[in-house]
Amino acid sequence: MPAHLHLFGLVHLAILATVLLSAALPAWLQRKLLPGSKGPRFVLAFLLFLSWAVYYASFALQGEAMFPNHVPLELCDASTWLILVALLTLNPLAFELGYYYALAGATMSLLTPDLPETASLFISVQYFANHGLIVAGALYLVWSRLPRPRPWSVARAMLAINIYAAFVGPFDFIFKTDYIFLRTKPPTVSALDLLGPWPWYILGGEGVGLGLFLLLYLPFRKATHAQR
Repeated sequence: MPAHLHLFGLVHLAILATVLLSAALPAWLQRKLLPGSKGPRFVLAFLLFLSWAVYYASFALQGEAMFPNHVPLELCDASTWLILVALLTLNPLAFELGYYYALAGATMSLLTPDLPETASLFISVQYFANHGLIVAGALYLVWSRLPRPRPWSVARAMLAINIYAAFVGPFDFIFKTDYIFLRTKPPTVSALDLLGPWPWYILGGEGVGLGLFLLLYLPFRKATHAQR
């Protein structure tokens, strides 16, 4: 963790509270507006895209090589685009995948930040802005009562993430990168520390991911089964 940030310190807790407010306020506004109003979700989509674009543009402006270490292959990159599509179109598949990956993945990134001690203030702000907006976008969609996870959405999410890992894994192996932590665990404190060494933490992560997805589906189970 950077020197200017302490895990679950006052600043960290304030950031987490801001993420919740960033979802709750647009969701409240959405419910107050006429049905079909797009303003709140389009604003969130714009902010999320801007944060993502600024992050990658910063590497280019500093003259850093984008390939292979700054290719947008992290799970949070995939979550960003899924939530963007869901915000702009309310596509049910994009929402389902984005919902599970955001709340099970990006939330963990917020709770246990993968930031080195040498991280600059800019990188720290951008890290929390991007991950926070991913989570805020997913929560906003749920709290504003727009899309909902459908039956078998957990199975689709598990299948999709394994297909994604099957694509990213060879890239990591060939170019010695570590996207979605398929080669090594993050150097900072994370939930993966509880799951043993490589490759067992990957298998353990499958089980933890499935458990989290099932928990995230529970609030909607009765509603989705009633629609069948």
